[in-house]
Amino acid sequence: MKIKRFDNAAGDLQVFLSTGEIDMSKFEASVQAIALEVKSQGNQGIFACTATYDGALINEDNFLVSEQEIEEARAEVDGNYIISLRKAIENIKAFHRKQLKTSWMEPDAKGNILGQLYRPLRRVGIYVPGGTAAYPSSVLMNAIPALVAGVEEIAMVSPPDRTGKMNPYTLVAAAELGLTEIYKMGGAQAVFGLAWGTSTIQKVDLISGPGNIYVTIAKKMVYGDVNIDMLAGPSEILIVADNLANPVCLAADMMSQAEHDVLARSILVTDDASLLDAVEKEINRQITGLSRREIIEKSLNDYGALILVKNLDEACAVVNQVAPEHLELMVEKPFEILSKIRNAGAIFLGRNTPEPVGDYIAGPNHILPTGGTAKFYSPVTVDTFMKASSIIYYSQLGMEADADDIIKLAEVEGLTAHANCLRVRKES
Repeated sequence: MKIKRFDNAAGDLQVFLSTGEIDMSKFEASVQAIALEVKSQGNQGIFACTATYDGALINEDNFLVSEQEIEEARAEVDGNYIISLRKAIENIKAFHRKQLKTSWMEPDAKGNILGQLYRPLRRVGIYVPGGTAAYPSSVLMNAIPALVAGVEEIAMVSPPDRTGKMNPYTLVAAAELGLTEIYKMGGAQAVFGLAWGTSTIQKVDLISGPGNIYVTIAKKMVYGDVNIDMLAGPSEILIVADNLANPVCLAADMMSQAEHDVLARSILVTDDASLLDAVEKEINRQITGLSRREIIEKSLNDYGALILVKNLDEACAVVNQVAPEHLELMVEKPFEILSKIRNAGAIFLGRNTPEPVGDYIAGPNHILPTGGTAKFYSPVTVDTFMKASSIIYYSQLGMEADADDIIKLAEVEGLTAHANCLRVRKES
């Protein structure tokens, strides 16, 4: 395996990054066909798509996960999983509770009152990926901020296997959070079912959770009918390392993201040329014992990169150019360069903080902006599941004090009826 190398980061890297962009137009016709089927046939359309794409026979009787299925799932998982799961739940809840905003109102000297009212969304849908792997951690990262926000209703969806069952670890994670409305559906049909509703599913206000290209296109299509968390692409990691970093750990960290998807991107940036050689050698040694070796190899061959820079300042410039989903600062003094980082979804500092601690148990959300969108977008937070209303109360004194200014500004815009609202009050 030979991973691409760059010495001219500024020019060559931009060309390299553009090669990872997915042409969504190739998939849009298929997603449009699924949309039409769900919109016209509701549940039956979802069942037909599930049979076609997941190979599972779902009907009205087994569409909604039953209490018996949840109990059967509990019997399948081991006790240590429950212990680890509960620890993760507590950490994630504790982190997200710190994000809660408080409604406020404040009077001024004229008796006017201004403020902001925060309210949770009433009903949301969370998408938990399935397919090639099960992700119970995504149940936690979707549902916990919604629960902390105070969302009343959470409908969870995840694709079933060919026998019509859902992954037991995923079901137990949902049960631990008290989720009971769980539907066996995935892909674009699940997004459309949540966004538009069916005879069984009540439409939601927001859809959260990552999925494949079909899910992403479907979320893009329904945005406006409902809100969405973000348009997530393949997973990414960028690692900044100095000459004291351990190549054994760096190789392991690069492969941890590469195993997600053949389209996943893993980049190592360092000012030590010998470290690049050591990491590449270590990847070839470690990969032999990994279960998803073929995926890792293709990912690293096509989208992996080893970048040599002059110094750590130049490494930080590369970070801000890439705006990675995950950033590891594997340097001796990570907090000293943290202030130079402008664009990253989640930042992992120091040799003892590999990216998987954030995936599972640290507390921050692992649903993060990808594909360079960390330049303008944020991780999923409690705010994702809330909305704000502005509060405005004017006293008579306040209205009279501002009336002439409002009238002037309205007339400049040619909105004489706006101006008249203040004029009639002032005159009366």
